[in-house]
Parts: sequence; C-alpha cells; structure tokens
Amino acid sequence: MTDRINKLQAKLHENEGALITDAADRLYLTGFPSSAGIVFVTAKSALFIIDFRYFEKAKREVSGAEVILPEDVKTQLCNVISAEKITEIFVRTECMSMSEFRLYNKMLDGILSESRVLDSIMTELRSIKTCDEIENIRCAQAFTEQTFDYILGRIESGRTEREIMLDMEFFMRRLGSDGVAFDFIVVSGKNSSLPHGVPTDKRVCAGDFVTMDFGAVYNGYRSDMTRTVAVGQISERQRAVYETVLNAQSMALEAIEPGRICRDIDAVARNYINDSGYGGCFGHGLGHSVGVEIHENPSFNTRCDTVLLPGMVMTVEPGIYLQNEFGVRIEDMVVVTEDGCEDITHSPKELIVL
Repeated sequence: MTDRINKLQAKLHENEGALITDAADRLYLTGFPSSAGIVFVTAKSALFIIDFRYFEKAKREVSGAEVILPEDVKTQLCNVISAEKITEIFVRTECMSMSEFRLYNKMLDGILSESRVLDSIMTELRSIKTCDEIENIRCAQAFTEQTFDYILGRIESGRTEREIMLDMEFFMRRLGSDGVAFDFIVVSGKNSSLPHGVPTDKRVCAGDFVTMDFGAVYNGYRSDMTRTVAVGQISERQRAVYETVLNAQSMALEAIEPGRICRDIDAVARNYINDSGYGGCFGHGLGHSVGVEIHENPSFNTRCDTVLLPGMVMTVEPGIYLQNEFGVRIEDMVVVTEDGCEDITHSPKELIVL
C-alpha cells in the first residue's frame, strides 16, 4: 500500500504530520486489518506501530511504512517529530474521541491540531478508488450475488426472517467472504416498511414482500446490495410500488456521470417517487460510497454537493415504505466512469415472485 501512503505524504508540508488511529483508515493506508495500532505519517517517513499480536504478520505484509512494536510510543513518535522538526500534527477529528485526542495531545506536547485538514485529505483519497480497490469490491459483490442466487431457492412460507438471514450469512462465509459487510437486513410483510429493520422470528407468509440488504467482504473491501422479492400472489398495489422503485433507480443510474452533483442525482429518483404519488415515503438518501467501510463519502442525498469523479463507487438504492403495510428497496453498486457509470451489480431486478 506504498502508493496510498505516498499520496498522503504528498498532501503534507515538511513540518506537518498525520496521526491515524482509526481502524478503517489504518486498513486503507496499510492494507492490514487490525483492532489496534497507530499509523504516523510525515512528508518524509511513515511508521506503523502495531502490538505483538499482529507484529509478525504485519512485518511480512505491510509496505510503505516501517513496522515497529509499541515499546515506548511517546519516545518513538517524538524521535520522528524532533528529527523532522514537526510543529503540527493532524488527526481524524471525525473518528477520534475527545479523550483520545487529549491523551495524544498531552503525550506530544500540545501539537495536535483540531482542524479538519486530515478529514478532508482522507475523504478525498478514499473517495476515488484505484483499479485494485474496485477489483476487491467486484469480488465481494460476486459473493453477494452468489448468495442471492442461493437464497432464492430457500425462501418460502413458514421460514423466519432470522432463519433466512443466518442461511445467507453462513453460505456467504462458506464461499470465502472475509465476513459480512454489515448486519444483514431481512424483513418481510409489514416489517419490510422498516428501512433498517432487524430480522425477527416473524415467519414469511404468502403475499409478503421480502427485502434483503446484504454484502460480503473481500480483502477488507465491502459490497452492498438490496433485493426485494415476493412470496406467492401479491396485490396490484404492491406491484405498482415495486415498478415505481425500479423506474426511479433506472432513471438515477442513467443520470450518473462525472461532473454531476450528488444531490442532483438524489433528486432524479426522489422527484420521480414524489410525483408518482409516494411523497414522504422515501425518507433516506439515494446512496453512499462503499470501500473499506460500508458507508463512506460522498453520498447521494438532498444535501451533498460533492461533484462526481471517475473512480467513485456509489450505491443507488431508492425505496418506498408504506407504514404498517410493506416496503420495497432495490440497490445496486456502480463505478463512476469517464463518460457515465458502470453498474457492477448483476443480480436480476425485475420482480421475482417465488
């Protein structure tokens, strides 16, 4: 991961440093997953301070930073600070707690900055995926699609949401996924009107929609997909809602291209849903970036003014949720390209009735 550390170093002046303690940023910069550790980067050098549990493996796998044990963290950091005349150290204010900030600021004689400089740098770096990052996401998505194919043959009346969720998770792990990208959402019937509903012991019934939001992990990178399927006969009202969501997603996908503003893409789907008679039934953003975390920046929502650039990986997930009735969400992941976008989600989206 030398190139990522080099990109961060290029953003720093000679008297500046960056102190990274957040797990996602550590993984992004080093390619090494761990529950603890410190990455300290200056314009000239980089340290990865990692404890004994991970040290041997990190020494073998991490490039671009000197891997050392935390024998005396204060002295180890201050040696670099003194040698390179560092006068200001940036931290991830979005990720670091106040108590952690105070601890390191006291340790390093008060030179930690409260500015959001490092937040901006890391957001910019992480928002544009490299070819290797995109390939990792594609591999995670392949596990996700295989899991969808598998579960279609196992959803039936009488199975509980929780049983379906566990079935999906075990199958995905058997495929080789490093884990799950997030806690799976499997909701049915009236529960499907809950955008982030938790799987329960409710049994699937004929006439239910079943919404599944799930994703895999490959080399630390995540995928995210939602599909809504029907069990048995459904009403014309259900079918109309499904088609509205599908049309909204198709329109948003067609609108994505470099130079567009994120909130304008959100508006394409949102306005269509509102104009179709479902105003107030789409209460979350249209999508978000995905990488080493499931929710990264930028986002498709009503506020985000980020300009789309090639290499951004975004979800497109419109939904309609009718309180105490049912809900529908359809979600794909796309890569912004030089002249539009590539939908890297291949599972069918036309209404499936099981």
